[in-house]
Amino acid sequence: METARSQQQTAPGAFAAFARFVLCGGGVGLASSFAVAGLASSIPWALANALVTVVSTLLATELHARFTFGAGGRATWRQHVQSAGSAAAAYVVTCVAMFALQQLVAAPGAVLEQVVYLSASALAGVARFAVLRLVVFARNRSQASVTVRTVARGAAPAPVLCRAA
Repeated sequence: METARSQQQTAPGAFAAFARFVLCGGGVGLASSFAVAGLASSIPWALANALVTVVSTLLATELHARFTFGAGGRATWRQHVQSAGSAAAAYVVTCVAMFALQQLVAAPGAVLEQVVYLSASALAGVARFAVLRLVVFARNRSQASVTVRTVARGAAPAPVLCRAA
């Protein structure tokens, strides 16, 4: 029964998940913005953004699996691959925003660049939250709730014979 209770607590509601997403993803995003700015001083901005996006996506996906969406452990390779798709879209959004800034402002300062980058990241982050919650980590949440209900009733969970791809 205690196992069922602890599993129920690991699947937060939408508001709690979004708050955790903002804390975990926002923290990684903020650190990423400084990393991109630092790297961009020695390599092209788009390459710096790509490198930081890869590393931050791996880190954020792990944090989201463990804390944000209550998956109960490490992210699977499938979740990393699915998460990478939403990160690729976020990468495009931040690149387009920075390209637009360069076209509109001849010599933008570091503060303006950070504001534009973080604004584009926030916009992409809201869409990313929806994708992660509804697609990437949705199966774990529904499987965990079935297991919790089954264990709470005292029956062993039925084996999974076939799983949709």
